[in-house]
Amino acid sequence: MIQDDAPQGRLLSRREAVWLFGGGVMWLIAGASFAGRSAADERRPMCLFRPEQTEGPYFVEERLHRSDIRSDPTTGEIKAGVPLALTVALSRVGGDGQCQPLSGAQVDIWHCDALGVYSDVKDPSFSTIGSKFLRGYQMTDAQGEARFSTIYPGWYEGRTVHIHLKVRAPVEGGRAYEFTSQMYFDDAVSDRIHAGPPYRTKGIRTARNRDDRIFRRGGDQLMLAPTENADGYAAVFPVGLKFPSR
Repeated sequence: MIQDDAPQGRLLSRREAVWLFGGGVMWLIAGASFAGRSAADERRPMCLFRPEQTEGPYFVEERLHRSDIRSDPTTGEIKAGVPLALTVALSRVGGDGQCQPLSGAQVDIWHCDALGVYSDVKDPSFSTIGSKFLRGYQMTDAQGEARFSTIYPGWYEGRTVHIHLKVRAPVEGGRAYEFTSQMYFDDAVSDRIHAGPPYRTKGIRTARNRDDRIFRRGGDQLMLAPTENADGYAAVFPVGLKFPSR
């Protein structure tokens, strides 16, 4: 059974920050809720803050710079599941409270496949060392957006349906702040999707949002609101960022 760690967030060392960004001046903060909107329909950045949550045991620094994370680059296999187009939208909050898109921040996402399995890890119930499916990062563009093509996640024992998120942005002194959290789904949507293939092979999930101890620590402020489209689903997740005071 997969177990998640205690929450963590830290300032990166100068060496780590130089590897990620090569310098810069930014600061990331977290906290509030969002009902959902389309990045295509609405370009004005959202000044919304999110609570941090645990990274869990399965972040791997794969350095996979890609938008479509469905495939395993070691084999070419594409993970089966309902397509999900996910946009993480970062905004910089100024001292006057105004928002501007934040470009050049690194956004990693990772999650389990339709049957609850993560790639490139060793777990008591499986070993996927060497595989790299459903992992990757993007740098935010001029609109502050990082776009991913993935699948709707499955579930595993003890956890509700979720996607992991890590944002790294440069700060003063050549260092960077690392913020890690998770994104969640409405139980009714998950029930509907998991009733179809390939998810139903896993059986009825044993934990819903209210049963998940990690979700109960701010998960209601980390909800995705996916909309159905011709290809599957699409969702936008805005996060507010702020420069440090000098």
